[in-house]
Amino acid sequence: MNTVIMIGRLTRDPELRYIASTGNAVTRFSIAVDRAFAAKDAEVTADFFNIVVWGKRAETCANYLAKGRMVAIRGRLQNNNYTDKNGNKQYSVEVIAEEVKFIDWGDKKAGNGNDDFMPDGIDEEGYRAINDEDVPF
Repeated sequence: MNTVIMIGRLTRDPELRYIASTGNAVTRFSIAVDRAFAAKDAEVTADFFNIVVWGKRAETCANYLAKGRMVAIRGRLQNNNYTDKNGNKQYSVEVIAEEVKFIDWGDKKAGNGNDDFMPDGIDEEGYRAINDEDVPF
């Protein structure tokens, strides 16, 4: 079984590219995930993970995420290795995201959070209005 779930903040803006041979969208970004523990009188430290998102989800991430935004990621780990131009073997680990949840919303270009973008029907506090017919009591 190869499953990871993590919540963190983007450390850089997402980079969207299209694969020339297939036209598939791929977005790459990294997130900082706080460690759950810290030594006494020490600052909380973070681990940094490279995230790769494919397809329509990649385009959505590129359009609505920006540095500093918090996301939840569910995906799998993938090892990559290659030989660089100096003949040295290089290794890396990426998280291939199968699901990306936007934990905080905002206009990607606003930066200050004043012009928040909220999905239809969700107010500033994160609640969605429902019809009286949908209430189960």
